Amino acid sequence: MSKPLITAADAAALVEDGMTVMIGGFMAVGTPEAIVDALVASGRRDLTIIANDTGFVDRGVGKLVANRQVRKVIASHIGTNPETGRQMSDGVLEVELVPQGTLIERIRAHGAGLGGVLTPTGLGTVVETGKARVRVGERDFLVETPLRADIAFIRSSRSDAAGNSAFFKTTKNFNPTMATAADIVVCEAQEIVEIGYGCGDDFQLPGIFVDHLVQGERR
Repeated sequence: MSKPLITAADAAALVEDGMTVMIGGFMAVGTPEAIVDALVASGRRDLTIIANDTGFVDRGVGKLVANRQVRKVIASHIGTNPETGRQMSDGVLEVELVPQGTLIERIRAHGAGLGGVLTPTGLGTVVETGKARVRVGERDFLVETPLRADIAFIRSSRSDAAGNSAFFKTTKNFNPTMATAADIVVCEAQEIVEIGYGCGDDFQLPGIFVDHLVQGERR
């Protein structure tokens, strides 16, 4: 069954003020830039953004931060976007820094229906603040809770009309995992092909996780 093909503006219109939004990408590689641009143009405010990082001032998630549309960021680092640091220091942007491996596992946990994950990462540091510690055998672990979003915007290298999606090389990053952890998933595909193109092994994300497709720009 084909998934609805919508515009980037249509995708942005699915977002309401105050929503939690996951956006794929690693330093803007594999980020659905057309949807991000449409979200910037939409003027939506008070968003919580879950992403690997905040990109750059003029690329990726950073454009939303620079436009003051984000209330909170949950990410593994913010160093490539000085605007994120300025807003955090000024007290207008809340930033939750999460170790990268922990971040993706928290996202994966929601997608798998788990109540959280156990990790030794962060023990004895500020990362432990406010979190439960449990002992398993002879080791201590932190309990990290799942992360979910109202909507996830991801980017694929190729999707068929049913939403089955492939991600080439480093563009894969967080994209397919985020697709499992949101109520609505919109995939901006660099290329959209007919159902039956190739075989199932050509795709890393089953179309059942994708609600809408957007035709992205070829790069």
